[in-house]
Amino acid sequence: MTEYTTVSIPKDLAVRVEETIEGTSFSSTSDLVRFLLRSIVIQHQREGQLSEAEFEEIANQLRDLGYLQ
Repeated sequence: MTEYTTVSIPKDLAVRVEETIEGTSFSSTSDLVRFLLRSIVIQHQREGQLSEAEFEEIANQLRDLGYLQ
């Protein structure tokens, strides 16, 4: 059985995420967060380690999508 933990994000960001995922295959903010985190972790595992530039690129992409401030 999979155990879960809670991740907190600002409510205004949660509203933006909900608006963003409308009409997509993501059924909730949690689904999107899991997808994004898995993607980052998988990329990290494949490459052995994220460089500072790669981390910044991911952060910039998330910022551009409105997930980071």
